[in-house]
Amino acid sequence: MSQVLTDNFGIAEALSALGIKENNFGASTGTKHWNTAGPKVDSYSPADGKFIGSVNQATKDDYEKVMAKAEEAFKIWRTVPAPKRGEIVRQIGDQLREYKAPLGKLVSYEMGKSLQEGLGEVQEMIDICDFAVGLSRQLYGLTMHSERPRHRMYEQWHPLGIVGIISAFNFPVAVWSWNAALAWVCGDVCVWKPSSKTPLCAIACQNIISSVLKKNDVPEGVSCVLIGNPVGDMMNNDNRVPMISFTGSTRIGRIVAGATAQRFGKSILELGGNNAIIVSENADLNMVLVGAVFGAVGTAGQRCTSTRRLIIHESIYEKTLSVLKNAYGQLSIGNPLDANNHVGPLIDKKATEDYLNAIEKAKKEGGKMIVDGGVVSGAGYESGCYVKPCIIEAKNEYHIVQEETFAPILYVMKYKTIEEAIALQNGVPQGLSSAIFTNSMREMEKFLSVEGSDCGIANVNIGTSGAEIGGAFGGEKETGGGRESGSDAWKGYMRRQTNTINYGNQLPLAQGIEFNF
Repeated sequence: MSQVLTDNFGIAEALSALGIKENNFGASTGTKHWNTAGPKVDSYSPADGKFIGSVNQATKDDYEKVMAKAEEAFKIWRTVPAPKRGEIVRQIGDQLREYKAPLGKLVSYEMGKSLQEGLGEVQEMIDICDFAVGLSRQLYGLTMHSERPRHRMYEQWHPLGIVGIISAFNFPVAVWSWNAALAWVCGDVCVWKPSSKTPLCAIACQNIISSVLKKNDVPEGVSCVLIGNPVGDMMNNDNRVPMISFTGSTRIGRIVAGATAQRFGKSILELGGNNAIIVSENADLNMVLVGAVFGAVGTAGQRCTSTRRLIIHESIYEKTLSVLKNAYGQLSIGNPLDANNHVGPLIDKKATEDYLNAIEKAKKEGGKMIVDGGVVSGAGYESGCYVKPCIIEAKNEYHIVQEETFAPILYVMKYKTIEEAIALQNGVPQGLSSAIFTNSMREMEKFLSVEGSDCGIANVNIGTSGAEIGGAFGGEKETGGGRESGSDAWKGYMRRQTNTINYGNQLPLAQGIEFNF
């Protein structure tokens, strides 16, 4: 691998600390790394447009090597007691603590999110490791009373095998860890295909944890990485991979779901979001301002939980827009490694084109610009990936409003009754995150009731963006229905087995059936 070592913001030091250097790998089985012979994947920073490095894609032969090692490793790893597996994950969390600063900086530089968000993403990795450690002693099954005398029934959970993880660029390390930490304590092994837009973040993670794996004599193949988009198709159609966890667009999610279902595999799908905040006449506008602005412009609108729509009560509509316009006028756009900036770049120029096209489509459908958008140019913006967060007055039924655009575009609209607001909130194909700002107990309870939000996440007096490790993360409808991270999401990485033990000396049949000889 070749690279440009820029001294801006200490990137050179961060890359060196993370082992990102010449001849880095394109495939890894955890404790062993090797260069691959496939086409190159180049990584450029959207922050300054500079070339960071390149790695080679994994070939079919590389893929087969990795899968063979993963299959072998699973046979051993599944027999390691779960608390021992949890202890190893605890050590991985500690190792991430040591490398939080350089890894957070690389996440910021390669993906384009603010340094604070990059560090926060690494903290999420640490947090899920902590969660998984406790989980390793809580993989509970149930006991049940049998209808037959002297019989005992219970259920237990066994690991699935190889878990394929396909992650997206916007959270280049956290989403992998949400899956991997849980899968590992459940007894699974993981093969990770990271986004080809952020390959170096994945290499850095594997470098960080490899010493922990070696120190604990973890079988080679428990944690694997394969670079390159073709790897995704290989995993989706591979019977050796009983579970695929996919994070990405709804369009690709349909392909993943179809391929895995065709072979009776399982999938965890974390797809698009089209998230709305309802702003009640009973809301605290100071809180609305923080939740809506961060939700809409944080990570330059490139979170699946980003706020796309603001549904505002007609009595406070103009006042809310005035407050928002004032806040947008104070946003600082620039290098994400500079803490003085609020908004960093989009991931690449294709994302910039999508942003501009979405604005034009909204205008053609009748949308009115409240805060103008556009590409930011000039010194410091040479990458061509910096855009202005914009606000567009629109109707929920506009085609472009029904779609998810991964950019800082916020659509605003009015409502009269809470029932109308909820209908607007639910009136899109996606169902990930939702929120209401209100001080009315009746409104908040209605929003959270069976008559309320149809999303996997429903918040009161906080925004749509982000989620805590302890809760299951995911959504409904075209968001895919998957769940990752906390609560009982661990069950997705295991197979349930019901067991019946007859400790008597007769064999009674269920429902009183007689079958005598």
